[in-house]
Formats: sequence, C-alpha cells, structure tokens
Amino acid sequence: MTGTEGVLVIDLGAVAANWRQLAAAAPGAVGAAVKADGYGLGAVPVARALLAAGCRHFFVAHLSEGVAVREAVGPGPMVAVLNGFPPGIAGAEGLVPVLNGLPDVAAWTAAARQAGRALPALLHVDTGMARLGLDAGELERVAEDHGLLAGLDLLYVMTHLACADAPAHRLNAEQARRFGAACARLPAVPRSFANSSGLFLGPDFASDLGRPGCALYGINPTPGRPNPMRQAARLEAPILQVREIPAGAAVGYGASWVASRPSRIATVAAGYADGYLRALSGRATGILAGRSVPLVGRVSMDLITFDVTDVPLPAPGDRIGLIGPGQTPDDLAAAAGTIGYEILTSLGARYRRDYTGA
Repeated sequence: MTGTEGVLVIDLGAVAANWRQLAAAAPGAVGAAVKADGYGLGAVPVARALLAAGCRHFFVAHLSEGVAVREAVGPGPMVAVLNGFPPGIAGAEGLVPVLNGLPDVAAWTAAARQAGRALPALLHVDTGMARLGLDAGELERVAEDHGLLAGLDLLYVMTHLACADAPAHRLNAEQARRFGAACARLPAVPRSFANSSGLFLGPDFASDLGRPGCALYGINPTPGRPNPMRQAARLEAPILQVREIPAGAAVGYGASWVASRPSRIATVAAGYADGYLRALSGRATGILAGRSVPLVGRVSMDLITFDVTDVPLPAPGDRIGLIGPGQTPDDLAAAAGTIGYEILTSLGARYRRDYTGA
C-alpha cells in the first residue's frame, strides 16, 4: 500500500445478516445474486460468507464469474449463470445455465444427448421485462411439446420482475399472473420469482427460490420507506493536500466552483477512475470529523475536492468518508441521479479492500 489509495471496508457480517433476515422471512429458499463481483464488494469473499450463513443457491451473470464462485463455494451449492453459456460452449463443470430461449434449450438438450445423461438447467420465461427468457411464441411451443425439454433436469422455472421497487405498479400483478399461467403449462418444477424488492411485495410473489441481490449489500429494497437492511460497505479516501484560497478563486476543471469567501480546500485521492461518478460534481458531500463537507468543483479522474472551511484544521493523511454512516450508497445515488446498484458496482479496483465480520 502506498498510502494514497482509498480504502473500501466490506462488512461480510452485515451481508450474511441481511441474507439471514431475508431467508427467515421468505416462505421458500433464498439464494444470492453475486454477479458483478458481488455488486462491487468481491464475489469470492461474499459467496464464502453467504455459504457459511447457509446460502446454497448462487447466481452470476457470466460463465467466468461462475467459475470463480464455484471454486469459492465448492461442489455442493447451485451456481447458476443468468446469461447462459456462450455459443459453442457445451458446458462448464458444476455450473448450471439459465436457458433464455429455444436456441439455448436446443443447445443444452443436444449437450445432454452427447453426455448420455440429464443435465441441470433453469428455464427462464419472460413475463414482461422483454430482455431475456422465452417469449410468448417460444413458450407456446414448449407448452405444446414438453419433449423439447427432453434430457434436461429442470431445477427451476424462473422469471424476473421489472418494477418490484414500485409496489403499486400494475406490471407487478400482471407478471405474477403471467408467471402462474406459464408454469401451469410447463413441467411441474420449482419456481423462482422474486428479486430483492420482490421479496417485500407479499404472498403473491412467493416462490420456491428468491433471488435477492441489492438488499444483501445494504441497498434499500423498499424505496420511499426506511431501509430494512444493514449497510455493508464503507469507503474512505485520504486527503493529499489542504490549501487556503481567497474569495473569488476557482477550484477544479472548468472553474465550475468559485469561492464566495476565503476557503479551505481538501484535495482527496478518488475520482471517476475509481467509480466516484463525475455526475456527483458539485452535488455530493463527504464526512470529515463527523461533519458533512460539500464536494466542490468537478470530479476528475483521480482527485476530488471538498470545502473543509468549517471543520477543525484537517491534515494530509486524514480520511474523508465517501460512503458510510451519514452517506449511504442510496444517498450518493440520489445525488448523482442514479441508483445504489450503480454506485456499488462502479467502485474501482484501485481501492484497497478490507473485509471484516467474516
């Protein structure tokens, strides 16, 4: 460590506690989405912590993510690849593809014939997202001919909610209806339905396997209501330099902020190359000595600047809190005009990652 990079502290105990809370409230099993490197917090340590907590179903987006998680959790738990297997890849030992269309089904049934045994898979039905999953025409073909699924060991039929974070949205109930109708025409296998927010929508969205993601990492799955989850990440970055500037002096690229009074400016080692979004320019705050300090000037690649005039004199090496108590990922997202998911998954590789609570 050089002393100039930020430190991202991940509370694995909080991640595990969040999973236990969701699992205790759900009528069926609860898995964990650990894609995007565990939402930026580290898929391998997160998966190991969740395994120790009792999680036995893991979801990733890509095959390469699945290989890493499979190695981390060992041979027993399910590791499902949401984007399926790439064309030309017959399979990967110990990983389960999500079949998102009839071409996926055909490829996996062919692989089963070649292997001479049934191969595990999840079947994804699109009920309103219009991204991945069997569309209406494909569903009709499979419903009329279950033989298209011959050779598959279907572990779950799944769908994905588009508007679960907006409980009153009419599409939620419509997706529940469509999913129930689709499952009634498919082979009788367990169902996987709700994401993080979906787990809070009530009994109509219950299934055999929930798939939370953001809630595990402390993002609020119930926007507009108090966050029921524990915060799992804290980000601090060091002050590199403190300088006094006169009234009328500008700070940063484009001279977008001009001091209205004699001011003290702290230059901090973080920037958009570290996932501290440029959209936060002039909108975010940091925490120094327990007090909120405004971000002034533009976020640049490696540096950000805070007005620390009203804080007892800081010194180079002191750390400013960027995410943590008083500044959650959801708070930062609101300032940037985005969502907490983007804040966490954007966190850069240059931060030193420290794990606690394992």
